[in-house]
Amino acid sequence: MNRLTTQHRCIAQPVRRHHLMALAVVAAAACLLSGTAAHAQAWPAKPVTIVVPFAAGGTTDVLARALGEKLSTALGQPVIVENRGGAGATIGADYVAKAPADGYTLLMGAVHHTIATSVYKKLNYDFQKSFAPITTVALVPNVLAVSVTTPAKDVKELVALIKAAPDKFSYGSNGAGTAQHLIGTQFSTTIGQPLLHVPYKGSGPLTTDLLGGQVSMSFDTITPVLPHIKAGKLRALAVTTAKRSSSLPDVPTLQESGFAGFDIGTWFGVLAPARTPADVVAKLNAEMVKVILSPDFKKRMQDIGAEPIGNTPAQMAEQIAGDTARFAKLVVDHKITTE
Repeated sequence: MNRLTTQHRCIAQPVRRHHLMALAVVAAAACLLSGTAAHAQAWPAKPVTIVVPFAAGGTTDVLARALGEKLSTALGQPVIVENRGGAGATIGADYVAKAPADGYTLLMGAVHHTIATSVYKKLNYDFQKSFAPITTVALVPNVLAVSVTTPAKDVKELVALIKAAPDKFSYGSNGAGTAQHLIGTQFSTTIGQPLLHVPYKGSGPLTTDLLGGQVSMSFDTITPVLPHIKAGKLRALAVTTAKRSSSLPDVPTLQESGFAGFDIGTWFGVLAPARTPADVVAKLNAEMVKVILSPDFKKRMQDIGAEPIGNTPAQMAEQIAGDTARFAKLVVDHKITTE
């Protein structure tokens, strides 16, 4: 009996050790899964900030605040909009690129950033590598607008006025390397007449100076100028997209006005710093798309001349890559610089 008992113990001890090790592995896996689930459930545990890389009052700002208002309800946390304008939207982008990749600091990016990649030679971030796309919020057409004190009733008349007195005309933009700068330069090149470019930190100050006559025209998005166009204080001469805008159905496109090849609109979308957890990006995308496609948000977009989008992170990344390549060629062709 003693011999058998001893043999039994010798066999049982390694078996028990094996079971204990297996239980430890299972327990560790359970803790890991529990921690992952807790992480997914815990986010967001504090307010989320959307950085707008322009001054308050422009389309980027309007869209960020409209989205943030609805998103705060969906996430159960306040969504704060913070304006960090300057340098053609690159200051705000640089700030977000360097922020912690935890989903609490986001960028309301725009087509401007795909242009700035080619215009600014010393950016401290790579727009395609430093960010994780979440979703494109909306597409907004740009519009050639002038003060009602300008006699021109259409683009042909404006071009005639410019050629007769070129020193009297200038155009404003939201900064060097933005879509407005690109469109203005392309327009100037097409008519064969240099125009003074006046960069601003956002649509708010630009629109104020356009109304006051400090600049002759702008190629800004429809949103900030639409109320003034409807009020008769500004005159819309043409939109820069291939199709007319539903907000300004009687305003022709630049292509219809004799400028072949003009098809530039401005999209706006949300991005997070690169390496933001995939589950956080997925949750942000799901909640944002719900907001963007909701009837209330769609109505809000219609009122400001915007077309809601709400795509996937992969689709937004593809859009960024395509625009970066397309605008790189236009920047070279039209010799666009930050000077």
